[in-house]
Amino acid sequence: MTEDQGGQQGFSDAFMAPGLGHNARLSRIDAAVDWQPFSGLLRRLRSPLGRRGYDPLVLYKAQLLAQWYQLSDPGLEEALLDRLSFRRFCGLGTMDATPDETTFVRFRAALVRQALGPKLFAELNRQLEQQGLVVKSGTLIDASLVQAAADVRKGEDGGKVTKDPEAGFAQAKGKAFYGYKMHIGVDRDSGLVRRTLLTPANVHESTVADSVICGDEAVVYADKGYDSRARRQALAEAGIADGVMYARRPGPKNPGGAQPRWQVELNKALSPIRAAVEKVFGTLKRSYGYRRVRYLGLERNSSHLYLLMTALNLRRLERLLA
Repeated sequence: MTEDQGGQQGFSDAFMAPGLGHNARLSRIDAAVDWQPFSGLLRRLRSPLGRRGYDPLVLYKAQLLAQWYQLSDPGLEEALLDRLSFRRFCGLGTMDATPDETTFVRFRAALVRQALGPKLFAELNRQLEQQGLVVKSGTLIDASLVQAAADVRKGEDGGKVTKDPEAGFAQAKGKAFYGYKMHIGVDRDSGLVRRTLLTPANVHESTVADSVICGDEAVVYADKGYDSRARRQALAEAGIADGVMYARRPGPKNPGGAQPRWQVELNKALSPIRAAVEKVFGTLKRSYGYRRVRYLGLERNSSHLYLLMTALNLRRLERLLA
């Protein structure tokens, strides 16, 4: 639907069979969300977007489809031309013009300029809380590496040359890794992502852990990489139970870092609880293709990460309500 068309239903839409082009999953997601606050946030984007002045909500919902179905911009344009269920979800009638790939590029750039990714993600999570779907019994925090869009190559002097100076280097399974690191805080019972953050790969997860702790959860669960006396003290002061696994602490009197038995047993109990966060990373990498970032630069990739997490939570919402 374009802004100048005002949402008028096309002649052919009025006679379309009710079940034609139906997608039950998309219909459930569409019905479960109040899109009006999203429209309010998106209204600040420069209009018109594209040659015909498309409604920003139409373009935003199209971007959600691109995440769920792993579509490129040309692929998204083609799918919107071809699939009635996609057009229905976006609010496009059969007689409405279809946004082209250039329009999608401009729209994403506008999202980045206005820093709307975090705000739109927060609005969805506000609605999820309002519906009582965020349990808050515990938050699982963790991080995972995502490869850069541009590879590293050797320079003329034999040194490493990168095309994305905002990405970083890290070690992964004994090998050099070049890219970014996504950090998440996941509601233990619902599986909904409550907080997210993207950093260069060389940023240690423990240094930004407080950004993915919500503050209203009963417990925080994390692996040994998040173990620090300061963090345990901060959790205690906030009245949040400590579910962080204990790391070895070698010292002069304990060179091997042998742990007391109670820490070993506690780690065994916490490990399977904490490990549930890996399912989120697995879904993102398998079902959403998020093994490699799509763009150059931290700002653009951060905006995309918030879009991904919004799409992920919408799919989770549909399953929770099923």
